[in-house]
Amino acid sequence: MVGLPARGKTYIAKKLSRYLNWIGINTKVFNLGEYRRHTTDAYKTHDFFRQDNEEAMAIRAKCCLDALTDVCNWLEEGGEVAVFDATNTTIDRRQLIHSIVTEQMGYKLFFVESICDDPKIVESNIKEVKVNSPDYMGIDQEKALEDFLKRIQHYQERYETLDEKREKYLSYMKIFNTGEKITVHKHEGHIQSRIVYYLMNIHITPRTIYFTRHGESEYNLNGKIGGDSSLSERGREYAEALAKFVKQQKLPNLRIWTSWMKRTVQTAGMITEAPQERWRALNELDAGICEELTYEEIKAKYPQEFAARDANKFSYRYPRGESYEDLVARLEPVIMELERQTNVLVVCHQAVLRCLLAYFLDYPAEELPYIKVPLHTVIKLTPIAYGCNVEYLHLPISAVDTHRPKPPAAEVNSRKSSTMSIRDFAPVDSRQEQINVVPGFLDDKFRGKPSDMSETDGEVELIASR
Repeated sequence: MVGLPARGKTYIAKKLSRYLNWIGINTKVFNLGEYRRHTTDAYKTHDFFRQDNEEAMAIRAKCCLDALTDVCNWLEEGGEVAVFDATNTTIDRRQLIHSIVTEQMGYKLFFVESICDDPKIVESNIKEVKVNSPDYMGIDQEKALEDFLKRIQHYQERYETLDEKREKYLSYMKIFNTGEKITVHKHEGHIQSRIVYYLMNIHITPRTIYFTRHGESEYNLNGKIGGDSSLSERGREYAEALAKFVKQQKLPNLRIWTSWMKRTVQTAGMITEAPQERWRALNELDAGICEELTYEEIKAKYPQEFAARDANKFSYRYPRGESYEDLVARLEPVIMELERQTNVLVVCHQAVLRCLLAYFLDYPAEELPYIKVPLHTVIKLTPIAYGCNVEYLHLPISAVDTHRPKPPAAEVNSRKSSTMSIRDFAPVDSRQEQINVVPGFLDDKFRGKPSDMSETDGEVELIASR
């Protein structure tokens, strides 16, 4: 990364890392500020960043070399993309990075510079993120804001934007005012192209994303997977409840997306407050020869396939069907469009929502197929600085539980049990989850208990790749 403080570099770095990991490219962020905090407690005020503070400059230079060493070691050990999250605001610093990463180690190098001259965006970023950083623990917010603005001034004294003439040998892109304008210079290769395309689509406009599965279907009642069945009686009740819920939210510019399957179209059919779009990409995972069978029937009829899927559920592909890995690839255009949207409600299917939630909540591939997505529950995502706040809103209409937990034999590598832990939001986490029963808009005869949820811990700018 390249750019002055409070220009969204860490936001971009974390989002990019989350996206690349989601599509299967092993990516890790190396944040230089964390190296500095681990190396020294010498930071007291903005004076630490003065260009004439020789002691502090030596510490910062050492931290940079330590981080670059870790970057190269991680790539040598099998990593694919390393995101170096730092200011890198001088030509000399970028030349040092190029000499180590490209000339010595032979890796491709791509810089992403975030330029922002909109004072409202900068001020918002400082107040939302920077004054709450570990550097200002226990310090009054107004004093922290004043100190951080002076820190920015120290960087501005030597800031050199990427220069097409003086640094013509570098590959880079520049993002102006969070996507208002973008320029790209000499990008090369598949991964860099994917990075450019992704970063052209993200924005920071406040919005809310709602996810929900279709209402309970007839096949859900029978325990069958796949197919194109209609809603059950309780599923139709959920469609009514969902329409009432959407009406109460009064969301501006709301759009409704569904798959092409009857059960999602019927679930959204009573919503009249927003235009609707049908996405074939949102169709449920194709179970191939196992479509319209129960798990018991699959186990009896195709025992080897049943065992193979339990052994590696993410990569297993149904004969003549799909895998979760295939589904992630199919959903990439949906993610790109979701990043461009304001408020949207997506009505789709269990496997599809697992993939979408894994992107927004940073679940690893091995946990993705076991994310709980209960029926008759609206999942509300509110993007924040470095992740999402998440609420599970259960509309109290009973439904069958279609979740199939990870089999005992496959739990050896599990990082967490499937029981949901409800906790308060902590700024260092990438997501916040809470569960609510939505009151006040259904008769008592529909009231029920919220379904169990599951949650896993989150993982908490130059880009070097193989």
